[in-house]
Amino acid sequence: MAYALTGSGPFLLVAPGWLSHLELGWAIPADRVFHESLSSGRTLVRYDRPGCGLSDPYEGPRTMELELATIAAVTEAVGMDRFDVLGWSMGAAVAAQWAADRPDTVSRLVLYGGWATGAAIGDEDSRRHILGLLATHWGLGSDLLTDLFAPEADAGTRLGLAGYQRAASSAETAVALLRLAYDMDVRAALPRIQAPTVVLHRIADRAAPVSQGRALAAAIPGAELVELEGRSHLPAIGDAESVVAEIRRFLGLRRLRSSMPTGLTARQTEVAALVAEGLTNRQLAERLGITERSAESHVERIRLRLGFRSRSQVAAWYVATGPHE
Repeated sequence: MAYALTGSGPFLLVAPGWLSHLELGWAIPADRVFHESLSSGRTLVRYDRPGCGLSDPYEGPRTMELELATIAAVTEAVGMDRFDVLGWSMGAAVAAQWAADRPDTVSRLVLYGGWATGAAIGDEDSRRHILGLLATHWGLGSDLLTDLFAPEADAGTRLGLAGYQRAASSAETAVALLRLAYDMDVRAALPRIQAPTVVLHRIADRAAPVSQGRALAAAIPGAELVELEGRSHLPAIGDAESVVAEIRRFLGLRRLRSSMPTGLTARQTEVAALVAEGLTNRQLAERLGITERSAESHVERIRLRLGFRSRSQVAAWYVATGPHE
């Protein structure tokens, strides 16, 4: 099991959505800014479930029991006894089940873009079509789901996210996890949740209907429902600052100032591509017809703008998000 800690303060465990990759996810500026915003005042605990991202391969059955065992393993490894939990998408159902089964461990519960029953995500024919496409053509399937999950992202970011999904998981694992998401039903567990809970859901979420957010809030005793504008299912895409603001408000954390923009200029994107090819500053200068010092300045500005410490992180970011196959 791979997990990562960022920030300081009380623990905030993140139960991830469908697929994740701790390293490549951190290289996507929007994703990194989202999680860093939650790390201010909290020790954010993220993990890759078995068979995803940096965790070891796993070929066994995909069940809710495995999802809960994964959380148990992470919390034991980190030494967490009582903590806040953020579950989003598929992770919202997992987080809800955990909170119902282990009320002694959860201080506050945040559910974003989730559902009470996976049967409400589209109709049977559409679910069968998506699963079949993922199984037979992982490339087209990841492109389709990226358009569904992040319609507000630009074309380049959508291409990067599709590549990120393919790097995070095999087609077989992706199918198994999506099938589990469709099969999840936590309606019986919801009335047993004791932790203070907020349910966040974008009104026009194309992947999970807002009616399911309302169903979660209605069934959890005392839960607060916050409906947000937007169509993207991924919390870091679209108006992510509103999502962060609501989470921080509920957790009793101060509001953050607006984040720095993470986009690069056309020239900076060109330089980042060459860094990803492994070119030195001298080679960059020769390729672009500029001085070596100018090349060095370009790389430094890119690094600072993206908040990275090394050229390798710039290269990883470009591979994860660049508009290329």
